[in-house]
Amino acid sequence: SAPFVMEIDRISTLLDEILTPLGIESHPFKIQWYNDRVPGAFKFQRHPDTLCFVSLSTPSTFEKAFLPFVLNDRNLTLKDPFDQCMTACFARAIQAFPGESVELLQDFELHPNRRPKVIMQTAGHVSGAVHYYGCNDMEITESPPNKKLLGVCIHPKYGGWFAFRGVFIFSDILVPDLEQRQPADVVQREDVRRDLLRLFNFSWQNGLYRDVIDVDERYSAKQQEYFRTVPSQRWELIEQWRNEARTRSWSGVGR
Repeated sequence: SAPFVMEIDRISTLLDEILTPLGIESHPFKIQWYNDRVPGAFKFQRHPDTLCFVSLSTPSTFEKAFLPFVLNDRNLTLKDPFDQCMTACFARAIQAFPGESVELLQDFELHPNRRPKVIMQTAGHVSGAVHYYGCNDMEITESPPNKKLLGVCIHPKYGGWFAFRGVFIFSDILVPDLEQRQPADVVQREDVRRDLLRLFNFSWQNGLYRDVIDVDERYSAKQQEYFRTVPSQRWELIEQWRNEARTRSWSGVGR
């Protein structure tokens, strides 16, 4: 098993060197673990031992990666700014693997029939990065009869203050001996779990579900302002921040 361990360590180290300074975590898993938990249409037609990594942004990603990216002004189109930032970060990561077959699936990517290319929550759970809490065995009485209740993932350090951003698939690397890490079950009490699912499904906008556990870090006020702003108005907010940054740099010139 030594070669497999060396390969995983090599890839983990390269990903972490590029992404950790940007506040992005990456966690390994095998195709089989994912395929065992998803419906047929979502299964990957790959060797079951294929190595993958799921990447997620943490609270510091906004200040470490996103603000420098948008304030720098370059190469931005009218697409979603945060998605573009993550695409740029992941492109840098992929460049660390020249000549290797690396496929990236980002959280916003859909098939032509609008089906997501990957179920991020499942990838997060099987990698051990976060714990997925589903609604299957929960009686949530206020649920309207036709509302499909959604499960939610909770990070052991950041609670709900994180987001899935992408999955890397290393098509040529098989890791039969990769050991599965169980996610930390940080919401064990059933009443708290029920409250979590209720908050997430019926009032996710207020963000209270994110603090279901004591967290090490949460989104800054600036980041919360950004994500509270409707997507069509986020460019105006970015423009305002750019003007503030210019003003600050000018005011510092003569000192």
